[in-house]
Amino acid sequence: MAVKNLHLEHLEDEIINNGIDGGRAAINFLQGLRDMMKGNSKKSVNMTVKWDGAPAIFCGKHPETNQFFVAKKSLFNKEPKFYTSEQQIKDAPELSGALESKFLDSYKYLSALSFSDILQGDLMFTDDKNEKTIDGEDFITFQPNTILYAIQKDSEVGKEIDRAKLGIVFHTTYSGTSIETLSASFGADTSKLGKSSDVWVDDASYKDVSGKGSMTAKETLKLTQTLSATGKQFHKITKPNLVKFQKVQEMINAKGAGASYKTYCNAQIRQGKFNPTYEGYLKHFENYWRDKVVAKVKMEKTKQIKQEIGEQVYAELRGLKTTIEALTKFMNGLVISKQLIINALNRVKSIGTFKKTATGFETVNPEGYVAIDTNGKAVKLVDRMEFAFNNFTVAKDWDK
Repeated sequence: MAVKNLHLEHLEDEIINNGIDGGRAAINFLQGLRDMMKGNSKKSVNMTVKWDGAPAIFCGKHPETNQFFVAKKSLFNKEPKFYTSEQQIKDAPELSGALESKFLDSYKYLSALSFSDILQGDLMFTDDKNEKTIDGEDFITFQPNTILYAIQKDSEVGKEIDRAKLGIVFHTTYSGTSIETLSASFGADTSKLGKSSDVWVDDASYKDVSGKGSMTAKETLKLTQTLSATGKQFHKITKPNLVKFQKVQEMINAKGAGASYKTYCNAQIRQGKFNPTYEGYLKHFENYWRDKVVAKVKMEKTKQIKQEIGEQVYAELRGLKTTIEALTKFMNGLVISKQLIINALNRVKSIGTFKKTATGFETVNPEGYVAIDTNGKAVKLVDRMEFAFNNFTVAKDWDK
């Protein structure tokens, strides 16, 4: 079965998803990034920028027929869906309106490039570019999703984008002898695609041409101290107790997913904060189970059963107090460490990023970054508080 790149996990969630190994990997990632950004890295860690494009486009030559195609994520369905002609796109019931138009343009303009691999990218613009004046400067702008991108109109990149009919950022490469056997690797070599004035293409690799993306000595020291404190919390989490906690979470997900620890963390993020605590999580569990799981049941007998299950789970969580306390401090330490790295990376922006407000435009940071180690393991580095808030409040031009 094809291995697809459709979802990346946040670095701080790795311990929830993959246990002790995931927690250790998260610390190793951050240590590797710290060493890379202060210039003495012994291990390679690649960095790609997370562009906020939509929709996701898969394209290239079909490995068996050599026909050029474009596709959605349904390329990886049990019966793969892809489009090898404009007529197929027009006839596809799953494509309509703006989405059909996006795929017609993608097929028309991307087919002029020279694909030796199947690539996945984020569509940035087609015919929806605009010209805007921001703080007295003229920009070419496009907003495929949450973030509005702006590039100075008279810059070299601005001129390329102004001429182009379509813009796309590729970030993943697929290889295999059939669609069903495709496997993904992060990164894309766009130099092989050739040139077309109708298409603006970029890869997602992080390019610090100014040198501003490296960390200062003060930032490096603070990160090292934070990672040390985070590591101490990690060592308080034993594998047997973490496995017990994961099993409790699996049971919660099966009975009332909104009461899970990850949902608790996400609820905090939507409120613009991240400071999980043992007491806070148990209160979240108790409230959700009472108000959303038990209260929605009408039959008294079933209500009693749900209540007893909740009491049992609550008791198990209380028995894991030491582990949950260490886990909350560990994850919080990862978020603080991650943010120090993101702040340094955000100092370099070749294309401005904004969000629309009621009074104009407000500068925001890029969506985030993807860190990839030498084994091909990748995790997201995203300021979840900022991006979650923007995602809920921004006015989008179209919905993917």
